[in-house]
Amino acid sequence: MNIRRVAFDHPDAVKLNDQVQAEYAVRYGDEGDVTPLDASMFAPPVGLYLMAYDAQGHPVATGGWRTQDENDEGYSDGDAELKRMYVVEEARGSGLARRILAALEDDARAAGRIRMVLETGDKQPEAIALYASSGYEPCVKFGHYRFHKDSRCFAKLL
Repeated sequence: MNIRRVAFDHPDAVKLNDQVQAEYAVRYGDEGDVTPLDASMFAPPVGLYLMAYDAQGHPVATGGWRTQDENDEGYSDGDAELKRMYVVEEARGSGLARRILAALEDDARAAGRIRMVLETGDKQPEAIALYASSGYEPCVKFGHYRFHKDSRCFAKLL
């Protein structure tokens, strides 16, 4: 696997974002994650977006972090928010999500962020298991879905 930095609006990132949105729509019966995002949120030094490619050069996984500080959506100063962690179905179970997660944590730490936070949903047990086994603990809800009953928020000190 080749993991490299790409822009959030890179065509491969858009392709996989469309796939994860379709998966969210099926799991939750809605239009997917409508959290407002744009490419500048993931541009260093305020964030990072990673894409993994298989040996044939096909995009198979993504993940990013963006800077968050105290605001009216419940974030705290020094937060790095994990977004768009996704592995295509045929590459799942290979440890790829864990590798991307570790790289994102390292980069956020190097950028001076002190806590990684994420929001997922109760219909994504695989994601919850990954984060729990990676040291993330439930925390006070934050972000766009903080009032949604299916929302689950986690945090980990960096």
